[in-house]
Amino acid sequence: MNWLDTILQGVLLGGLYALFAAGLSLVFGIMRLVNLAHGDLIVLAAFLILILVTTLGLDPFVAALIAMPLMFAIGWGLQYFLLNRTLGKDILPPLLVTFGLSIVIQNGLLEGFSADSRRVFAGSLESASVNLGPVTAGIMPLMTFFSAVAVIVCLNQLIYRTSVGRAFRATSDDPVTAGLMGIRPQRIFAMATGLAMVVVTIAALYLGTRANFDPTSGPARLIYAFEAVIIGGLGSLWGTLAGGIILGVAQTVGAAINPEWQILAGHLAFLAVLLFKPRGLFPRAVD
Repeated sequence: MNWLDTILQGVLLGGLYALFAAGLSLVFGIMRLVNLAHGDLIVLAAFLILILVTTLGLDPFVAALIAMPLMFAIGWGLQYFLLNRTLGKDILPPLLVTFGLSIVIQNGLLEGFSADSRRVFAGSLESASVNLGPVTAGIMPLMTFFSAVAVIVCLNQLIYRTSVGRAFRATSDDPVTAGLMGIRPQRIFAMATGLAMVVVTIAALYLGTRANFDPTSGPARLIYAFEAVIIGGLGSLWGTLAGGIILGVAQTVGAAINPEWQILAGHLAFLAVLLFKPRGLFPRAVD
């Protein structure tokens, strides 16, 4: 058994989980909103990419570029017209509303696409690989991981280096005071969710090209995203990447020992981190 290869594959798988989780982490970090429909929105974006690929004959990456502004608009609209109404000190209303939204998305996709599993074909990229010394890595997993790193870097630059990022941080810290300074929290929250949906589209691209998906596969994606966010620390984007890597490595090591242990090993790693670091590895202070 080549443990180096097993760990490498786990790290690359962690990049996919980090993409699942980055949008969730962004939304929680800015508005403390736990979106239970996040996984279903990833699947929705995957079906949108699939439609563009099959009907227009586009390359999946071009289709994703077209889907990004559409998903941004969907996220902006959902937050501005629906989710903003649920925000407050009580966390139950957003949980209930996003749970209902999850059911609506799943059933809408079932009506439109049936329960059959689908996949977005990426041509020769699916089987292409590169030798990295003693191990071999697939091109798609490498692209997934580097895309995750690029997303985390871009989000951090946006949050800490731009005026929009300053508005995000000010609204996150104190929306009332930010409103007195001319910032409109409802619009800022809507923009944050729109950006999260752009990240969701990137995650959906790699989900669709690397694995089968169906209308009911969203909750499983949500679980992986939650675990990555919580392992890394709520609201920490780099922590989310670390959480995804830990989850991915745990799963590949578990599968190497016994294929039946793959998913269980990831959950056990999640519980182990919570046992020793209840707030995650890199927690952000939350008032």
